[in-house]
Amino acid sequence: METVNQIIHAKWLITCEADNQVLENHALVIHDGKILNILPSDKATTLYQASDIQHFDHHTLMPGFINSHTHLAMNLFRGLADDLTLMNWLNHHIWPAEKKWVSDEFVYDASLFAMAEMIRSGTTCFNDMYFFLPATAKATHTAGIRGHIGITVIGFPTAWAQTSDEYIAKGLAFYNEYKNHDRITATFAPHAIYTETEETLIKIRDLAEEHDLKINMHVQETADEVNQSLAQTSKRPLRRLHDINFVSPRLIAVHMTQIDDEDLEIVAKTKPQIVHCPESNMKLASGSCPVQQFQSLGLNVALGTDGAASNNDLNMFGEMRSAAMHAKLITGNPESLAAKEVLTMATLNGAKALGIDHITGSLTVGKAADFIAINLDTIETLPLYHPTSQIVYAASRSQVTDVWVAGKQLMKNRQLLTLDEKELMKKARYWSQKIQET
Repeated sequence: METVNQIIHAKWLITCEADNQVLENHALVIHDGKILNILPSDKATTLYQASDIQHFDHHTLMPGFINSHTHLAMNLFRGLADDLTLMNWLNHHIWPAEKKWVSDEFVYDASLFAMAEMIRSGTTCFNDMYFFLPATAKATHTAGIRGHIGITVIGFPTAWAQTSDEYIAKGLAFYNEYKNHDRITATFAPHAIYTETEETLIKIRDLAEEHDLKINMHVQETADEVNQSLAQTSKRPLRRLHDINFVSPRLIAVHMTQIDDEDLEIVAKTKPQIVHCPESNMKLASGSCPVQQFQSLGLNVALGTDGAASNNDLNMFGEMRSAAMHAKLITGNPESLAAKEVLTMATLNGAKALGIDHITGSLTVGKAADFIAINLDTIETLPLYHPTSQIVYAASRSQVTDVWVAGKQLMKNRQLLTLDEKELMKKARYWSQKIQET
């Protein structure tokens, strides 16, 4: 018998490959943080031995969720300003609060708190856009999660940087420090076309190509953004980006709710990655991302929560269900975005958007052992006919019992193993009191 690190048995395995194949009574064989084999449980017991053998007789194992758009540290502003339009929310509430409170300490505490929420929700990888990148990276290292941390560039001073050049310089220093890290990856993250100059965007485009980095950007999130661009330049934001060769598979275009035929022509040719954030878009009344049209053009569409200040959570179960329901509503077709499609958007498509689908995003031999266990033997998810449908339409994040990243267990039977839950809650209360007192 071959000796390996771990053998994890489960009633069901959803691979998120091959049309989201569901395997019954199978096991994951894990060694050195990677999936060595996937095979029926009875065969695994005859071929392999391990010191860590676990059985999940009423659970589904599946890839961990990939939250493809976040502002992690904004979770300490959760509930601070609700039921507002995007620009009112930003200009009169969020940006003033950030100016007053955001610091290295704030971002570290808030990021740890956000990571605890994500792990408890089954998320094993995130794609962030915020300030004080080393603080987020430090929290990522502590939590054990996989993180893509954006080199945020925004056209006004903050506590993190004063000018676009300083944002970029600090970001490149961060990239150089972490470029060989096994779980932390830098990306470029210009905020939006209305907060940055085309000259700076061209510089970011060239640097991203030089260092082979992805670019995250809010693109055509609201009608106001489009109308402002038309008034200033007679061009829609996507056309302006296309005219400077900014739109390509390297671009992760977030939101994309305001789309016309010209936009569809551009993306059909350039094939950017799309991130759909349905709950934030609905809460801010920003608009509807035409997911089915993008998919029909061969584009990859992933899912993100956005920040907890505009969502108000980091719950990918909610995003999946909202994406599926919203697609059916706006198309008038109940077959739009079936459960298996939405599950792929939340896992493998996120990995593709980030350029790490060779590493994670599905249960595949050779990939990192980033996976979760979901208990489906509950009042809320019985009777059980189709595990995939139950996960999308009925299950909640509280049914995630166990989480692993690169073979390391981060949560066991709902208990966080790398983070101190009581201490995190104490910190959250501390920051809440400070913010409310002033």
